[in-house]
Amino acid sequence: MRPGPTESSAVELSELGVLSVRGADALRFLQGQLSSDVMQLAAERPQLAGYHNPQGRAIAVMRLAAAGAQVLAVMPRELIEVVARRLSRFILRAKVQLSDGSADWRVRGLVGPEAAARADDARAIPIQVSHAPTRWVVLEPSAPGEVPLSSAPEPRTAWRLLDIAAGLPQVYASTSEAFVAQMLNLDLLDAVAFSKGCYTGQEVIARAHYRGRVKRRMQRWRTLGRARLIPGDSGRLADGRLYRVVEAAQHPDGRCEFLAVAPLDARAEAEPDAQATDPAQPLIEAEQLPLPYELPGHQGSGQGSLA
Repeated sequence: MRPGPTESSAVELSELGVLSVRGADALRFLQGQLSSDVMQLAAERPQLAGYHNPQGRAIAVMRLAAAGAQVLAVMPRELIEVVARRLSRFILRAKVQLSDGSADWRVRGLVGPEAAARADDARAIPIQVSHAPTRWVVLEPSAPGEVPLSSAPEPRTAWRLLDIAAGLPQVYASTSEAFVAQMLNLDLLDAVAFSKGCYTGQEVIARAHYRGRVKRRMQRWRTLGRARLIPGDSGRLADGRLYRVVEAAQHPDGRCEFLAVAPLDARAEAEPDAQATDPAQPLIEAEQLPLPYELPGHQGSGQGSLA
């Protein structure tokens, strides 16, 4: 059921925006706010990072790229203003300027080992996001007054299905501050640096890591029948586990493939969560699918029907 991208596959990711962080203290400032080791960021080393509240819950998940004198943070456009406003509270005397750079950059998704070389502009910034297939998010400078292109539904859905198959989380307005970093598997995707200094939410994230008490993590499913799910939706699996959707996309046959946070073990009591689903929610019949990385503490193979 996975879409079959070709070497020429490309998709406009117009729903993604760019937050520009400039100034002499940009890296040091972000180091104290984001979960990755931002001091290691370089043009050839982009990063996946989380921005969390003091309770360790992800406000946003972003791709960081070094672009000369600025750091570019790629995330859903709907979160740019929220993230910029919250980050600005902590600038104080730091030499940092935050601005919405979405109008300055065109964001595209390209597939293939040499895809980055096919960018239309030599100033393009490629950010590799996954392997098998190799995929890139590419930032290309926009012409003055250029209107972002909207992506046709089919290629955008195919791209989202590849994100789901790769186990890559995204946070939207509907799920901002809903999940602790480990619930989104950010620690398994090199988006959390446990050896760096303090950052917002670090105490909660580190405590969950060192005490090994993460019982709910993002997992992958596909419904057995036609269904339409969107991020933030919640319900109950047939084995009794409560879930909340992180990302979802429909296959051509109407079945829905989705990433959702749920208990790892149906036999274990889930961690209390004020944003967990209502037990009265109707059941959904779905089969669990594997992720390309191992979930710590996961019981069983991660495959098989939950109906």
